[in-house]
Amino acid sequence: MRKSWLPAYLALGVVWGCSFIFIKLGLEFLTPFGVAFGRCALGAITLLIIVKIKKIKLPSDKSTWQKLWVLSMLLNVIPGILFAYAEVHVTSVLAGIINATTPLATLIVMLVAFREEKLKIEQIIGLIIGAVGVMVVLGIWQGVGENQLTGVIALLIAVTCYGISFPYTVRNIIPLGLKPEAAATTQLIMAAITLLPFYLFDGISRDYYRPATFLAMLALGILGSGIAYIWNFSIIAAAGSSIASSVTYLTPVVAIIVGWVFLGEALSWYEPVGALLVIIGAAISQGRFNRKVQI
Repeated sequence: MRKSWLPAYLALGVVWGCSFIFIKLGLEFLTPFGVAFGRCALGAITLLIIVKIKKIKLPSDKSTWQKLWVLSMLLNVIPGILFAYAEVHVTSVLAGIINATTPLATLIVMLVAFREEKLKIEQIIGLIIGAVGVMVVLGIWQGVGENQLTGVIALLIAVTCYGISFPYTVRNIIPLGLKPEAAATTQLIMAAITLLPFYLFDGISRDYYRPATFLAMLALGILGSGIAYIWNFSIIAAAGSSIASSVTYLTPVVAIIVGWVFLGEALSWYEPVGALLVIIGAAISQGRFNRKVQI
């Protein structure tokens, strides 16, 4: 059982952790609109090939496409633009760490969306630790360190969109009973179509192309926004959603190492310390220390 999902789990953590350096490299010749469109278009093409091979049909009714368009706005369009915009102003390391607050953002949204649910003590503790972790990551005692405030705000808005997407998916997408590949493909198609006008208006920042930047965008789209969905679905099927969601704790570690080693980004002592607090806070809020993982 472990051998069946562990390779995909590690691959997913590495690919999503490297997404932030891929974005940084893509910004050498693309604007934030260009990066967001490129990753969605490449991901959509990849998944279209996969569903064609597997002979999986895409949804045919207009209502389903509309619901998946809303999901694409929350998961791909808005965060895609904001993460790319943020990395013009902040390091890829910070982007990767802030992305790890997604479980905390999801919890806050769930508590607001489902007000009948009572706030548990571990959730309160987790949120407090996570909030402290974010402030430590930012080096709040010195403003926001070397990162610009506009970039930090963009990251937090993007993560909030991720948080909103989960209850939206539970309420509006899961009941449709779609195959995961069909839903993901439709979602990325709608994201690419939505972003296309922005790309045509202002997608290329300059005519400067290096093999590394080109390969980074291919990896970001084909792997990070395409095949990663398939890996994620296979992990959920083999090990359960609890283990699958824990990949969020691996991605900031990868982002820190990759940004430091390959981009030479400065790493202050408080960033990994804050990242650890964020991960601990998210784990506590999800009750991972007081319950057994269900497979």
